[in-house]
Amino acid sequence: MSEIISIQSHVAYGYVGNRAAVFPLQRLGWDVTAVNTVQFSNHTGYGRFTGDVFSADHIRDVVDGIEALTGFADVRALLSGYMGDQATGTAVLDALARLRAVRANTLYCCDPVMGDTGRGFFVREGLPEWMRDHALPAADIVTPNQFELAWLAGREIATRDDAVAAAVALRERGPRVVLVTSLVVEDSQPDCIAMLVDTAEGSWRVSTPLINFQTPPNGAGDFTAAMFLAGCLELGLSGDGPARALARTAAAVRILFDATYAAGSRELALIAAQNDIAAASGEAVATERLR
Repeated sequence: MSEIISIQSHVAYGYVGNRAAVFPLQRLGWDVTAVNTVQFSNHTGYGRFTGDVFSADHIRDVVDGIEALTGFADVRALLSGYMGDQATGTAVLDALARLRAVRANTLYCCDPVMGDTGRGFFVREGLPEWMRDHALPAADIVTPNQFELAWLAGREIATRDDAVAAAVALRERGPRVVLVTSLVVEDSQPDCIAMLVDTAEGSWRVSTPLINFQTPPNGAGDFTAAMFLAGCLELGLSGDGPARALARTAAAVRILFDATYAAGSRELALIAAQNDIAAASGEAVATERLR
């Protein structure tokens, strides 16, 4: 009985991709089926890694097996992260079409992993355009960071109003909810970092203290997208549901970052923080309504 299918990368050691998304979702009580787009020994940020990238045909074959076994009868949502290339992305959208043939209102949460501020793009040429033209129109929820939002919306983001306008531009391409991560604009609080949620019914922002990691952990975006999807599945995509999901997500991220910093690790401290993350539904982080 799978309620969420997550199609992302996988590492044997550490917590990125499905390793950063599946366990937290399960810890919250969601039944998750993981389809891995790669299997590496560890995150590529270490410089050295081993393993393989799986082909689009491999992903389709795995999805075939899941459908044959379950008929997708209980799937409520699809979550996707790093895709790597357009062929993998097409396989993800093929899976979504098959899910929606069974349940028309299956939610699709797309984390458009493409690049970051200061680093630029780290995906193959053509994937950003494919993401903009194909994945966005199919998604219900999209979770770009500030760099990805600016590129997808085709505009610079220096102010709060810029960020809201860019999120609105993304919604005009199809998604009902836009979650912006790692947001720093002109009125950001000193030593804080923000997330912003935009829907047709309003925009909300939440700020949390910026932690100065010696080596920032990877996988935070994968964790954030998973937590936000869980909140939206429970609270809905209308009214104040996304704002409440934002508050829960911010609380969970802060808990995880605090535990990771205390551990002095470059890997997310998911195991140490799991009980506190599971309890982070009290919406302890206040949201600011922007419109």
